[in-house]
Amino acid sequence: MSHNFQTDSRQMLGRLRAVMAEDAAGQQRLDRITTLIAEEMRTQVCSIYLFRDEDTLELCATEGLNPQAVHETRMRLGEGLVGRVARTGKIINTDDAPGTRGFRFMPETGEEAYSSFLGVPIQRLGEMLGVLVVQSKARRSYSDDEIYALEVVAMVIAEMAELGAFVGEGAAMSARHQQPVLFRGTSAQEGAAQGHVWLHEPRVVVTNPIADDPHRELERLREAVETLRVGVDRMLSDAASGDNEQLKVLETYRMFANSKGWMRRMEEDIGRGLSAEAAVEKEQSTARARMTRVTDTYLRERLHDLDDLSNRLLRILTGQGNQTGAEMPADPILIARNIGPAELLDYGRALKGIVLEEGSVGSHAAIVARALAIPLVIHAQRVTTEALNGDPVLIDGDQGIVHLRPDDTVVSAFRDKMAMQAQAQERYTSIREKPAETLCGTRIALHMNAGLMADLPSLDSSGAEGVGLFRTELQFLVRSHMPKRAELSELYARVMDAARGKRVVFRTLDIGSDKVLPYMKAVNEPNPALGWRAVRVGLDKPGVMRMQLQALIRAAAGRPLSVMFPFVAQREEYTAARAEMDKALERERILGNPQPESVEVGAMLETPSLAFAPDSFYTEVDFLSIGGNDLKQFFFAADRENELVRRRYDILNVSFLTFLEGIVNRCTALGTPLSFCGEDAGRPIEAACFAAIGLRTLSMRPASIGPVKSILRRTDLVELQGVIHAARSAGVQSVRADVMDYLRGKL
Repeated sequence: MSHNFQTDSRQMLGRLRAVMAEDAAGQQRLDRITTLIAEEMRTQVCSIYLFRDEDTLELCATEGLNPQAVHETRMRLGEGLVGRVARTGKIINTDDAPGTRGFRFMPETGEEAYSSFLGVPIQRLGEMLGVLVVQSKARRSYSDDEIYALEVVAMVIAEMAELGAFVGEGAAMSARHQQPVLFRGTSAQEGAAQGHVWLHEPRVVVTNPIADDPHRELERLREAVETLRVGVDRMLSDAASGDNEQLKVLETYRMFANSKGWMRRMEEDIGRGLSAEAAVEKEQSTARARMTRVTDTYLRERLHDLDDLSNRLLRILTGQGNQTGAEMPADPILIARNIGPAELLDYGRALKGIVLEEGSVGSHAAIVARALAIPLVIHAQRVTTEALNGDPVLIDGDQGIVHLRPDDTVVSAFRDKMAMQAQAQERYTSIREKPAETLCGTRIALHMNAGLMADLPSLDSSGAEGVGLFRTELQFLVRSHMPKRAELSELYARVMDAARGKRVVFRTLDIGSDKVLPYMKAVNEPNPALGWRAVRVGLDKPGVMRMQLQALIRAAAGRPLSVMFPFVAQREEYTAARAEMDKALERERILGNPQPESVEVGAMLETPSLAFAPDSFYTEVDFLSIGGNDLKQFFFAADRENELVRRRYDILNVSFLTFLEGIVNRCTALGTPLSFCGEDAGRPIEAACFAAIGLRTLSMRPASIGPVKSILRRTDLVELQGVIHAARSAGVQSVRADVMDYLRGKL
């Protein structure tokens, strides 16, 4: 026979608050909580399971099961009904637990006597902390009110766990935010750094999850929501003349801020006994939990919007704004869910490293991080929920690893690695003024990549012979509106001034794909990397290209000018873009502005198709620069944003080296100057191989010039070329192992 009971959640929360106010140890608190929940829910069993590690749950307290099983019973994520709740984040409510799919009999607990089972996740802002379970002998169907009451209690338990209320012996009851944690993410910018956490968006801490006066809490909520609505309306008014994408986001904010359903659910939460802050966070946790299960991009973005709006509302309620009074440490490692380029530039070179939960290797943040030479790790899941301001942290941008609150052995090993890197840098400094000349007498020109004025001092400190790639899109990405021609001209002139006569190659605006201007209407494409981007945008919307070319001509002011167009796939695109340059030059001549002393117009070879363009293209273009990052992903059909495949293929693969060698031979035969630009140019082993197959100009980040020059000066390219040809003849897939064996013997 099925029974239905009603539970007064406000009464249960009142008793819970009294338990929390007692001067008791963590285990005693958990034991008392399970007892009162069992009494209030009129069940024979109440149990609390907490994670002891990311894959294992532990029974930490129980009323009704065998007390000897506490801290002894453990289960893997997904194991049994409790494990299923933890894995899926979904409630399980059944009046026949033994007959329910996934049930696992745990003989040491004595639970075989209980038929009904209700398990709800204990979670905070999408982070799963454990599972709260009630069980009864009678076949019992738990009502919606009872489920809701248990959810509310689970949410309060999560908040109290965050505040350290249940600290005790064992891993499952260890103090939160105190243990060492290792995060394996994705490397988006190489380098290593040691410092202390600086949270971009400080966590709002709810210290009063249970309401004293529900009527007062309702008033506080309504006042805060009204303040929020006024703020959103003001932002909309200020952005009325802005870009459509920003307006869409703000319109979504307004829709959520005025959502009757959102407001009703929070009011109901308060009516059940939660404080205003806890009610907001409960709805936010629900949204975040749904976010992890939604695959539709649009819906995920909308849930993100609701999440951001909830944070705003929490800050209004608690008064905990971004300015918390905490001082940024002297060695800050920035930790954030995500961050825009303008915000990142505000921090500037003060940052020692950056760790993001989201992002991509080609994102705006990654571009700025590379420009500032700051180590960046992305896809570090849960780092924002685990880190606290001031926590010690180590970031290994080479491996994509982050050590939060590392132990002494990890710190010691990391410091040894950094010391070795520092010693190597000192060695590189000693050869800074020397040429990158190999043992066989071949001279390789090493240039640097740049994108900010702040990069230019590296021309001297790194020993670079010039700027092989100046990314012009950063000046467009960090603004909320299109920059004016005069602004761009002034910036480009300052870049040339800082270069002091060294060659600077300006790449025209490379937008589209993963680089969308905030004030430009986004184009929804199924595969943006193969879509409307770079020179394609410039030719279809020539106004911006013309404005940029005119700014470059005016910046040159009689000096030599080098410009290259990105992502050229066929000769006609280059010819059309070159024609725009000729028109810009003629326009400036008519206006009486000085012409550049000389003009070089080149193209980036980033698509395999351009390697097979007619000879007339190779004789027409002034120079070519191989864009290794894009060319590699198109050659191997491996999206560099996809972690499943981006490291699957080696750039020293025989097929890719043979392809590059064909380009080199063709450019040599037709007299076309050629360089290689990209991350791989800055890796010493790869750079040596590129030089061995005939590339004579390489462009890389400034910090890579020293290591590359060092290996080139100790390498005989004729011998290395022989190693590569021998490996290829032997039928190997990659020449890396053979090359490294050779270099070990020589270096």
